[in-house]
Amino acid sequence: MSVAERGTDITHITPHQVAQVANGFSYLSLTSFRNYREIGIETGLDRGLGAIVLTGRNGAGKTNLLEALSYLSPGSGLRQATIAEIEFRNAGNHAAAQSADTQENFAKQGGIAWAVHARYLGRGGEHALGTGRDPLAQAQTGRERRISRVNGANVRSQASFAEILTVLWLTPQMDRLFSEAASSRRRFLDRLVYGLDPSHAARVASYEQAMRERARLLRGEGPLAPGGDMNAWLSGLEAEMAGQAVAIAAARLDASASLNAAMAEAVGPFPQADLAVAGAVEASLDTMPALDAEDLLKSRLASARQSDAESGITQWGTHRSDLVVTLSGRHLGGAPLRAGDCSTGEQKALLVAIILAEARLSTKRRGEAPVLLLDEVAAHLDRQRRDALFAELRALRAQCWLTGTERETFQSLDGWAQFMTAGDGRLQLDMN
Repeated sequence: MSVAERGTDITHITPHQVAQVANGFSYLSLTSFRNYREIGIETGLDRGLGAIVLTGRNGAGKTNLLEALSYLSPGSGLRQATIAEIEFRNAGNHAAAQSADTQENFAKQGGIAWAVHARYLGRGGEHALGTGRDPLAQAQTGRERRISRVNGANVRSQASFAEILTVLWLTPQMDRLFSEAASSRRRFLDRLVYGLDPSHAARVASYEQAMRERARLLRGEGPLAPGGDMNAWLSGLEAEMAGQAVAIAAARLDASASLNAAMAEAVGPFPQADLAVAGAVEASLDTMPALDAEDLLKSRLASARQSDAESGITQWGTHRSDLVVTLSGRHLGGAPLRAGDCSTGEQKALLVAIILAEARLSTKRRGEAPVLLLDEVAAHLDRQRRDALFAELRALRAQCWLTGTERETFQSLDGWAQFMTAGDGRLQLDMN
C-alpha cells in the first residue's frame, strides 16, 4: 500500500482530551523499510506509557525503527541516508508471499516503495503522518524523490512536520559530532532550532533551494529562458538567500542563547555546555541591523559569482556557519575547553545535557514535549547519570524511544515503558 493510500481515515481528538494524555506517536507502521518487510506497532500511548524500549542483539533492526521515526521531521533522517539506501533488501523477511499479479504491478511501478506511516497525538489533536519513496519518480524525472503527507494530503516538504511535532535524537554516531565537519554540527543546531521555532525548517529549505538554483545558473544549466537577464535572475536568488539567511542566523542565535540559559538553570550530574554560533552572517547581526546584514550578504554573493562558478562552492551564507560548544567552567591553557577536546564520556554527557535542555525549553515554548529517539544512550552512562536521565524523561512526560542490548539497563522504567524485542525483521512484545 502506498503512502497516499495510508492513514487518511483518522478520528480526531480534541485539545481538551489531549491535555489528559502524554503526546507522542500512538501507532507506527513500516513498509519495505530496511530489514522490515511489513510491520505495525501500537505504542501504548493510550495506556499512558511514555517510553518504548527496544532490545535485541546488535544488527537486529532497533536503530532502523528510530530512523523511520526520524523521517517524520525535516531533513534526511538520523543516518543521512539516500532514498535508495532505505529500501528493503532482506528477502528472508517477507511476511507472506506476494501473488504474481501483485508482484507484476509493483514491478511496473518501480518496486515496492518504502513507506513510514504514523499517528501522532499532540496538543492540536491527532494527525496522520506519512513519508516514503515515490515509486514513479525515477521513471518520470530520472531521480529519486520522497513523498510526505499530513492527514492524507501531500505537503510541499518535510518542513510541514515541524509545525506539528518536534523529534530529537542521539545516536552513537553523534559521539563524533564535536570533531566532525561543521555540517554535522550545523544540522544538529538547526534541529534544536526546529523545536523552538517551527518556521525555521521552512526558512532553511527555502534558503537551500535558492542556493541550489543560483549554483545551477552559475554552471550555465538554467532555468534561464532564452533572452533572459542572467544578472536579474541571480540578483533575485541572492536577495532570497540573503533574506532567509539573516532570519536563519537570528533564529540560531536566539536558540543558542536560550539553551545556554536553560542549561545554566539545570541541576544534576550532567555538565553544562556553552553554545555559540560562528559564521559571517551571525557576526554581521552582532554589529548591524538585520536589513544592513542582508545588504552586506547580497553584496558578497554578487561579488563572488565568478569565483563561486569556478569553484562550485557558495562562499558566503549560513550554510557555512558552525556550532561551537565549550564545557562551562572548564579551561585548557587559559581558553574555554572546547567540546572536541573533552573525553569521550564528557562529550556524551554534554550531548545528553543539550538534548535535555532543548526538551525542557521546547516543552515550555510549544506546550508539549518533543519525541526523543535515544539510540544506545543509556549503556554508555554511569548509573548516576542513567538514573538522572530516566527521571528527567519521566518529569518531561516526553515520549522516548530507547534502544539497548539488555533489558536490565532499563529496569527502572518498568511500569512506564513498553518493552519489545527486535529480531529477524519482526518485533515481539515483552510481557514480563
